[in-house]
Amino acid sequence: MDKEKIFHAVDHTLLAQTAVWDEIKQICDDAITYRTASVCIPPSFVKQAKEYVKDQMEICTVIGFPNGYNTTAVKVFETEDAIKNGADEIDMVINIGHVKSGRYDLAAEEIKAVKAACGDKVLKVIIETCLLTDEEKICMCRAVTDAGADFIKTSTGFSTAGATFEDIRLFAEHVGNGVKIKAAGGISSFEDAEKFMELGADRLGTSRIVKLAKAEKL
Repeated sequence: MDKEKIFHAVDHTLLAQTAVWDEIKQICDDAITYRTASVCIPPSFVKQAKEYVKDQMEICTVIGFPNGYNTTAVKVFETEDAIKNGADEIDMVINIGHVKSGRYDLAAEEIKAVKAACGDKVLKVIIETCLLTDEEKICMCRAVTDAGADFIKTSTGFSTAGATFEDIRLFAEHVGNGVKIKAAGGISSFEDAEKFMELGADRLGTSRIVKLAKAEKL
């Protein structure tokens, strides 16, 4: 697979708690250079980053991150605030407790509420696959589809594990028409990235692909 195609699928990500503006600015510069799909950054940097990149790059940020147990009202407010500050894409974390309780209806209602707040902006739904059974993952494929989200996403990168090939294969088999797939967490090589995309991932949440490219002077 052409590396340029991989770059175009990457949400170049920096979500570390210790991130400072100089680091955010650098990943924005790198994302523009390699023409990644977006930069995924903390909400507090969205306004400054959007003013910096202008129309050169999509800005993605996270909502209810990383645990997902904020109330729906808080997630909706976070979403509205992020979009007001210039966010083009929203990656929200589901309420995993709802899933563990079998309340997929509540999970879907929350996704619908956040999608309504997004309007025409892209919504990606993080279900944190490492904490779910395969049955729960399949049920969330349906919930994400029914709620009208744009993407289903594997992981925050802050829990016990990240994306796996098996999860992307499972998503591809069970997600509805029009819903895309994002693999995130632990994608550490071009070979991994290519395999995830071959299995059905449309986006890759990672910081390492661009770092590898810079190291290889691509």
